[in-house]
Amino acid sequence: MQDELIARAQAWLTEDPDADTREELAKLIDAKDTAELAARFSGTLQFGTAGLRGELGAGPMRMNRSVVIRAAAGLAAYLKKKGGGQAQNKAEPALVVIGYDARHKSADFARDTAAVMTGAGFRAALLPHPLPTPVLAFAIRHLGAVAGVEVTASHNPPRDNGYKVYLGDGSQIVPPADAEIAAEIAAVTTLTTVPRPDTGWETLDDTVLNAYLARTDAVLAPGSPRTARTVYTPMHGVGRDTVLAAFARAGFPAPALVAEQADPDPDFPTVAFPNPEEPGAMDLAFAKARETNPDLVIANDPDADRCAAAVKDGDDWRMLRGDEVGALLAVHLVKRGARGTFAESIVSSSLLGRIAEKAGLPYEETLTGFKWIARVEGLRYGYEEALGYCVDPEGVRDKDGITAALLITELASVLKSEGRTLLDLLDDIAVEYGLHATDQLSVRVQDLSLIADAMRRLREQPPTRLAGLPITRSEDLTQGTDSLPPTDGLRYTLDGARVIVRPSGTEPKLKCYLEVVVPVASHTDLPAARAKAADLLTTIKQDLSAAAGI
Repeated sequence: MQDELIARAQAWLTEDPDADTREELAKLIDAKDTAELAARFSGTLQFGTAGLRGELGAGPMRMNRSVVIRAAAGLAAYLKKKGGGQAQNKAEPALVVIGYDARHKSADFARDTAAVMTGAGFRAALLPHPLPTPVLAFAIRHLGAVAGVEVTASHNPPRDNGYKVYLGDGSQIVPPADAEIAAEIAAVTTLTTVPRPDTGWETLDDTVLNAYLARTDAVLAPGSPRTARTVYTPMHGVGRDTVLAAFARAGFPAPALVAEQADPDPDFPTVAFPNPEEPGAMDLAFAKARETNPDLVIANDPDADRCAAAVKDGDDWRMLRGDEVGALLAVHLVKRGARGTFAESIVSSSLLGRIAEKAGLPYEETLTGFKWIARVEGLRYGYEEALGYCVDPEGVRDKDGITAALLITELASVLKSEGRTLLDLLDDIAVEYGLHATDQLSVRVQDLSLIADAMRRLREQPPTRLAGLPITRSEDLTQGTDSLPPTDGLRYTLDGARVIVRPSGTEPKLKCYLEVVVPVASHTDLPAARAKAADLLTTIKQDLSAAAGI
C-alpha cells in the first residue's frame, strides 16, 4: 500500500509543471510521509457547480497547476462537444475570457487556463490584472465569449484557491454541465496530452473594465442624491480601485479607506477569515468609522462579489444582516418603479416575497447560489442572505458587490436628504410587513462525517417542535419540490418561523438558517417585537443543536 502510494506520488511529480509544488511533493516522498501523501492522493478534488475550491498544495486533492490544467482541458473538451468551438459568426474561434484575483497562484492558474484554451483552438483573453469577479462576469456577455473562468476562492482562508466557471450567458454553471465537465476532466489521464503553447492568447487592456464602470452608472437613478459619506474596506482583496472609480464616476464623496486592508494581500494578515460576516473581520472598519463618523460603512469580500453594509446603531456600529440589506435594496428599487421578477434563495428571508407581492411584482425562490438566482426568467433583482446582491442582471448575471455598494449608498443618500437613516427605513419595513428576524447557526468542522451524521440524525428523528412552536411541515429537499430541483437540505415550517438546514457548498460547515416573523402594529411595538424575536431565535438554535447533535 505504501509502495503504491509512493509510486502514484512520483508519477504525479514527473508531470508537475510548478517548481514550488514539485519541491513540496519531493520532500513528502523522501520523508515517506504516508499520512500526508494519503491525504493528497486519496482521490481528486471534485469539480461541481462551484467549480473547484480547495487548499493549495501538491497532489490531486489540492489546488495546483496540474489540477488547473486538467480542469481547463476538461472545460475545453466540454465546450467543443457542445458546439462552442467557434464564434457565432463562424469566422473565428470562440472566445474564452479569464479573470483572476490576487491570491497565491491565481495569476499562474489564469495563464495556464489561457494556454490550454489556446492549445485547444479557442481564442483566450486574460483580464489585464487582478480584478473583481463581477468584471469577469460582465466581460463574458460584453465580449460575446462562449465561456469564462474566474480564478478565486472568494472569502475562503489564505491557504485556499478556486476555479469558477461561467458559460456564455454570463451565469455560473449548473447541473448537468458540472457533471459533464467533471467527466471530461477525469478523461485527462496525463498532462502530456494537453497542448499548452507559451504564447497565442491575448491580454486585454482596461477597455473592458471601463465598459463595466460605465455600466455601473445604470444602477443609480438620474439626479438622485449622492451625499452619503462612507468608510470602505476591500478586505485585502481586489475591490479597491474599481470601487473608488465607480464612486468617483457616480459623484459620491470619496470613501475613506481602511488603510490596513486597502492593498491586495493574499495572506490576509488582519483577519482570521477574509469574510465580512466572520467575527472580528469588520473591527478595523468600525475603528475607522469611529474616527470619521461616516453615514455608512461598506465592505467587499476579497473578490468583491459580495457587499456588506454597517450603520451606526446607538453609540457604536453594527453590520446589517444580508437579509436587512436585501430588503432595503428591494424597497428602494420598488420605490424607483422597478419592473421584473424579484428572486432570492430559499435560505434568505421570506420578506422579499411580501415586498414583491405588495408591489405586484413576480417573485421566485431558488436553490442556494447565484448560479440559480441569475437564471430566473425576467430577473430584475436577486439576492441571498450571504451578502450577495444582483442589482443589474442585464450587465452582470451574478452577485456584484460594487453595484450593490453604489445602490445602498444611493439609498443612504436619499434618506440623509430626508433627515433619516437606513435603520429608520428598516423600522418602517417591519411595521408594514411584520418583523422578519433572521439568524444563522453555523458549525465549522474538521471531520466532514460530522455533517453527514447531523443530517442523518435529523432525517431519522426529525424534531416536532422548536422553541415551543409546532413544526407544521417538514420537507426533505433531496426529493425536490414542485418548484425546486433536489438538493441536500431540510426545511421546517413552523407557526411563525422557518428553519433550513444544509451542508455548505464551499466550506466545511453545517449551516442552519432561521427566521421568525412577529407582527408589528406600530413603531412603538418594535422593541417588544425584537425582544420576542431574539428569544425565539436563541431557543430555536438550542433546540436545533440538540436535535442535530452538534
